[in-house]
Amino acid sequence: MTVRRILRVIAVIAAAAAAAAVIYVLYVVLTYSRIGDHLALQPAGTSRTAELPADGEFTAVTQNCGFGAYSPDFTFFMDGGKESWGKDRETVTGNIDRAVDTVLSFDPDFVLFQEVDFDSTRSYHIDQHAQISARFEGYSEAFAVNYHSAFLLYPFNRPHGASNSGILTLSRGAIGSAERRSLEISTGFSKFLDLDRCYSVSRIPVDNGKELVLYNVHMSAYGGSDKIRTSQMTQLFNDMKSEYENGSYCVCGGDFNHDFTGDSTILLGGEDVGGYGWAQPFPADLLPEGISRCVDYDDGELTATCRNCDVPYGPDCQTFILDGFLVSDNVKVRELHNVDTEFAYSDHNPVVLTFTLA
Repeated sequence: MTVRRILRVIAVIAAAAAAAAVIYVLYVVLTYSRIGDHLALQPAGTSRTAELPADGEFTAVTQNCGFGAYSPDFTFFMDGGKESWGKDRETVTGNIDRAVDTVLSFDPDFVLFQEVDFDSTRSYHIDQHAQISARFEGYSEAFAVNYHSAFLLYPFNRPHGASNSGILTLSRGAIGSAERRSLEISTGFSKFLDLDRCYSVSRIPVDNGKELVLYNVHMSAYGGSDKIRTSQMTQLFNDMKSEYENGSYCVCGGDFNHDFTGDSTILLGGEDVGGYGWAQPFPADLLPEGISRCVDYDDGELTATCRNCDVPYGPDCQTFILDGFLVSDNVKVRELHNVDTEFAYSDHNPVVLTFTLA
């Protein structure tokens, strides 16, 4: 009887565990949804000027914030590391503040932030959008959500939890209108782990009757494929080409999750993409006429903009150039440099672009 009871208890526990697993999978699947394409974004904030001067010189900065978690010693479970949350609230808040301090030091006219969390388990439900916006008085803004996951139970020792995150565009010129454009993503299981990939399009009037169109991008990494990467890039490039042909000035910045120069993985770390298959070379051959990649760095040397987070930052850490800018031919680049912060507050370094309108 004792053996029978033990076996019965084991069977009941196994059945309960199986039922719980099924319920959880159903929860993840049934709560999954994608945000619609061509979603109008409501510009907020108060800009310093209603129209940009056509003869002005402007500075744009792109910075992936890494949801405030990535101190130099932070490693991320999806990169082969250990952590799934930021160390603590103080660290997360401090890293976001340091990112803002660095960006503001360039006195930017435009800022493109990625991985800005709000109400996420991994970042202690800190509203990083509000935290950042409070520091940019005199800027107009547009915010697009690109991550809204169910509660993820992995890793089991400290589940990643529920995530809400987005891309934030800030402008000293008034954003007249803004739109969220959805990108193709994986249709397999990896879609539950990847972001709801998109880019935002912000339109800023210029005093010559034209518009500066700002694109803020965060392309696929995890779960990507050649087909998806090509689809995402083609959509973005065609969008920029259409705007340029209509007379707009186009500037696109962000985290492309591609080896932006095509060879940075080798020149910076001595390795090809064999161990980092998501960092494929940027598909420069797909760029249409009139749109170009900004890679003529002022210092003449390559400075990494991203580190792989399987190990803490140090000599053994693989680095890349993943972040940068694209411009249309009627935008003239004056200065361009990647800023070496030694990854003090994020797994990404900022990129600074100074330009004029032609």
